[in-house]
Amino acid sequence: MNAVFAPFLRKFVIVFLDDILVYSVSWEERLYHLRLVLEQLRKSQFYAKLSKCSFGQNSIQYLGHIISDKGVATDPDKTAVMEQWPLPTNVTELRGFLGLTGYYRKFLQNYGIITKPLTQLLTKKGFVWTEEATLAFLQLKMAMTNTPVLGLLDFNLPFSVETDACDSGVGAVLTQQGHPIAYMSKALGILNRNI
Repeated sequence: MNAVFAPFLRKFVIVFLDDILVYSVSWEERLYHLRLVLEQLRKSQFYAKLSKCSFGQNSIQYLGHIISDKGVATDPDKTAVMEQWPLPTNVTELRGFLGLTGYYRKFLQNYGIITKPLTQLLTKKGFVWTEEATLAFLQLKMAMTNTPVLGLLDFNLPFSVETDACDSGVGAVLTQQGHPIAYMSKALGILNRNI
């Protein structure tokens, strides 16, 4: 049945797209890139609704991030939710908090080590909140409200990777011209420490 209606549908169905970002260093490049994107959309018979478009912005909120000429930052609305999050009383509430903060883990040095007392509560041993968990929870909330603005990648410049390790975890930071691009960290379990 779809094959019968396919020619009809191709002529009359309008498809709208979301979340197309066009980034360029200069205004001239931006106009050129925008023209290329719009031409490709037209060729593919996709349409953008003008009322949902923003052109020539210096910063934009996109997928929980604020992207600007300064770099990529966390969305203040999301970090405000983290800051107001009450002390978890069960595994479901803790998973919700860790899910929200985990989305921004690349902004935070030592995220895995900070969250280790919290992730240990997610095991099958049972949920028993401790003073160590409270300290980790408060430290994580504070760290999430003070995240740095991460730099935008420039593949024409060299990258630097700095690593660190201790008996409880490993971490790394990707930098470019001394500015952080992303952080990575992982707490080590008992089995990984003996390697």
